[in-house]
Amino acid sequence: MVVINTTDQSALVDATPLDPHVLALTAQEAAAAFIAAGTAANTVRSYRSALAYWSAWLQLRYGQALGHAPLPATVAIQFVLDHLTRPLADGGWTHLLPLSIDAALVTAQVKAKLGPLAFNTVSHRLSVLGKWHRLNGWDNPCEAPALKTLLREARKAQSRQGVSVRKKTALVLESLQALLATCDDGVRGIRDRALLLLAWSGGGRRRSEVVGLQMGDVRQLDADTWLYALGATKTETGGVRREKPLRGPAAQALTAWLAVAPADTGPLFRRLYKGNKVGSTGLSADQVARIVQRRAKLAGLEGDWAAHSLRSGFVTEAGRQGVPLGEVMAMTEHRSVGTVMGYFQAGSLLSSRASNLLIDSWDETEQM
Repeated sequence: MVVINTTDQSALVDATPLDPHVLALTAQEAAAAFIAAGTAANTVRSYRSALAYWSAWLQLRYGQALGHAPLPATVAIQFVLDHLTRPLADGGWTHLLPLSIDAALVTAQVKAKLGPLAFNTVSHRLSVLGKWHRLNGWDNPCEAPALKTLLREARKAQSRQGVSVRKKTALVLESLQALLATCDDGVRGIRDRALLLLAWSGGGRRRSEVVGLQMGDVRQLDADTWLYALGATKTETGGVRREKPLRGPAAQALTAWLAVAPADTGPLFRRLYKGNKVGSTGLSADQVARIVQRRAKLAGLEGDWAAHSLRSGFVTEAGRQGVPLGEVMAMTEHRSVGTVMGYFQAGSLLSSRASNLLIDSWDETEQM
């Protein structure tokens, strides 16, 4: 494998495949800075991936390494134009990333496949680049008005052409009940039921928060009520413990899980081994996503399911049932009203009188 020399301009011509180990080292150093800044470990993993990609792209496109100096806004703009598709007059689509560089990124295993990136992926990588600059005390190129305008117009252009920004399917009440119906009374079914209900009913918990719960974080108040405590999370980095309630079916499911998997210490939700033996090792964040996807498949539900479906579904269902937004955010711990409102409004509008104008008027006309 040939190591890319950042001073070798020929790399921009022949796009010699990168050495993944060189990129990994750069990304590890970058990730260490995020850890030092107090970023949640689960978030660091996504930052590491984004920074590895930036390192590779910069080496191939500009012959320079990430982190030696701040990047100008023109580089961030070029990144967008390289990775987002735009419509052509003949009805086709195009983006500016040269095929040789695209292939080198795939060979270096920092890119899964050839072709453009999704809008959400580009936005996330720009966000990571911005944070990287802020941690170094540099001006953030992602704050440039020209870049913000480009992103806004790119999103509108893709929307007009039917390319929507993908979101995971929200797990509302009916979908949750369908998943729970697949959980039998075996050890795996009891564990998955308790996990799904805690993550959903307990305020739409992130997968990192679910797997981070320890035995010492839960306490029972009565037969139908448990409290669980959160420490440091993505939005609450101070580590101050906040207790959240689990009521009714969620409390009963947790009681059942702890009856078949008792423990004094260690992770609340643990892995199962051959013969459904409960181990001492906690679940990973990815396993939470796989549990949701497996249960959705068993239930025969169509959609793009993931661990985030639990969080978005809780907010959407709260909107459907008319729960005040402040109470919802107290449970979810969203910091931004804008972030939570998209899901909340989608749920609340389903029961809104404004969405039933024709139905109500039609029914009255039919009765006359």
